[in-house]
Amino acid sequence: MHKVRVLVIDDSAFMRKMITDILSSDDRLHVIDTARNGEMGLKKIKQYNPDVVTLDVEMPVMDGITTLKKIMETHPLPVIMLASVTGLGANKTVEAITNGAVDFITKPSGSISLDIKKIKNELITKVLAATEIKHKHMKSKELDKSTPVSKHMLNHQRTIIAIGSSTGGPKALQSVLTKIPKVNVPPILIVQHMPEKFTKSLANRLNALASIRVKEAVHGEVIQSGTAYIAPGNQHLKVRSMGTSNTIDLTQDPHVNGHRPSVNVLFESIAHIEKVNKIAIVLTGMGSDGSQGIEYIMKKDPKAIIVAESAESAVINGMPKAALNTGYVTSIVHLHEIGSFIENIISKPGEM
Repeated sequence: MHKVRVLVIDDSAFMRKMITDILSSDDRLHVIDTARNGEMGLKKIKQYNPDVVTLDVEMPVMDGITTLKKIMETHPLPVIMLASVTGLGANKTVEAITNGAVDFITKPSGSISLDIKKIKNELITKVLAATEIKHKHMKSKELDKSTPVSKHMLNHQRTIIAIGSSTGGPKALQSVLTKIPKVNVPPILIVQHMPEKFTKSLANRLNALASIRVKEAVHGEVIQSGTAYIAPGNQHLKVRSMGTSNTIDLTQDPHVNGHRPSVNVLFESIAHIEKVNKIAIVLTGMGSDGSQGIEYIMKKDPKAIIVAESAESAVINGMPKAALNTGYVTSIVHLHEIGSFIENIISKPGEM
């Protein structure tokens, strides 16, 4: 059996030892070596050509962000960031996952976590999942393809767009939101599987890059055109119809299939809103979150538009494939074309 070969890069000797022990406890994984900073890590990547790298965000000599950029330029491969939950750590981690890292794990109690074993299962699961990542996804290449012309019709004056994503999602969301124009954009509601504190950093980063406004959702606020709302970590995001307006409802109802926020919860909530065009989009991610919500939307509104990211562009094709398996997906679209695809639908004269 081929073992997944992992390189561990962390400035703490204790953390290198603990991460190595955790990964080595699974017979599918083999830690080939460790490095105490990014500079040394780059040399060992060249020497050993590992399958996956775990990379500490904050290190001396060469920090995780700089190291990641160099990895992506010279030797693109799946990288999982290890981050502390501080504000600065969250910002750097979000920067990393929008610059090519496939996922991240939060250290339970800071840069040197004596209780690192708490994340044993998550660490092993994410390293194994990273092996599904194809090298072609490591470098972002814009495809020179014409935007597909949508044949979907909008039947109502108002539209709501709902997007679900997981592993690889922050980078995918950046691709989509930065290509949506500022004019005539309906409210966009987003569930990205992420812990608390990180969703705020993600919203701030995307807001700085996109022409539309991007913010972390706030309970009770009225959703507005030209704004994308990201579900806060550990809270479900629902939309509640309030006459002529729709408001955001954040809850800590139980996890749905292991997720809070859950894409299914978001999708099911928009299904109940009447006289609104519904566009539901499923991007990259492990698992099947969103597929039950799609079925619910289509039973309530058969004219809804359901989009799945193509297998060609999805970092992990689990969620898009599960969406496709419902039989309700109306369009399969490459990631780099989704923004233009949305623009094409919402810009048709006489239909908004």
